Amino acid sequence: MSEHKVNLSWKNESEDFSYKNYDRTHIWKFEGGSVVKASAAPEYLGKKEFVNPEEAFAASLASCHMLTFLAIASMKKYTIEIYEDTAVAILGKNEKSRMAVTKLFLRPKITFMGDNIPDKTTIEEMHHRAHTECFIANSVLTEIIIEPVF
Repeated sequence: MSEHKVNLSWKNESEDFSYKNYDRTHIWKFEGGSVVKASAAPEYLGKKEFVNPEEAFAASLASCHMLTFLAIASMKKYTIEIYEDTAVAILGKNEKSRMAVTKLFLRPKITFMGDNIPDKTTIEEMHHRAHTECFIANSVLTEIIIEPVF
C-alpha cells in the first residue's frame, strides 16, 4: 500500500464571481516538488495554455500503461529504446447521462532494440497484460482502447 498526495490551490482574484467570468486557473503541487498550472478545458472557460483535468487523466492512464508495459518487457528480457504514445480522452455522456471521460484511446509506438525483438502477437499480449495490471486503469470506469502503432 502507498499514499500519493497533491496539494491543489485556487484563489479568487476578481470581484466578478459570475459563472462566465471567474478564473479557473489553479496550481497543483506534488510531493516531489513539481508544480503544475492547471485550468479547465477551453470548452469550459479555461485557459488552453494550462493542463486541464481531462488531459491530466489521459496522461495518467498513458503513463501508468507505459510504466507497466516497461516492467513487463524488462522481465521478459526485451529492451525498449523508445516508447511514445498519443493518448486521446473522449468526453461525452455516460450511461447515466452524466458528462464523463467515456473512452480513452492509447496509441503506443514502441521501438525495441537488440537481438530479442518480440513479434506483433507478443506485443499485443504484453499490452493486454499491461492494461490489466495498470493501477489507474483498474481504478476507473472509462473504456480504454489500446491501438498499438506498428
